[in-house]
Amino acid sequence: MTALKLIITIIQLLCGIFLIAIVLLQSGKSAGLSGAIGGNSAGGFSAKAQSKTLDAKLAKYTKWVALAFVLLTFVLDLI
Repeated sequence: MTALKLIITIIQLLCGIFLIAIVLLQSGKSAGLSGAIGGNSAGGFSAKAQSKTLDAKLAKYTKWVALAFVLLTFVLDLI
């Protein structure tokens, strides 16, 4: 295995672990619906707004890390 292939494989492995962590940190799509039906006594408007910005950031990071993972997979296939 060449040094370049080894480095790309390690980066892909780290990218995959990071992608798994990001997906697990995201709240489910049904969380908003159950909070609307059952009521949300844990927080007010600021807690909801902060959660949405965090979810938006995690969704953006998920897209970029997944794209990097796919590109690294194609590069490894070509090498």
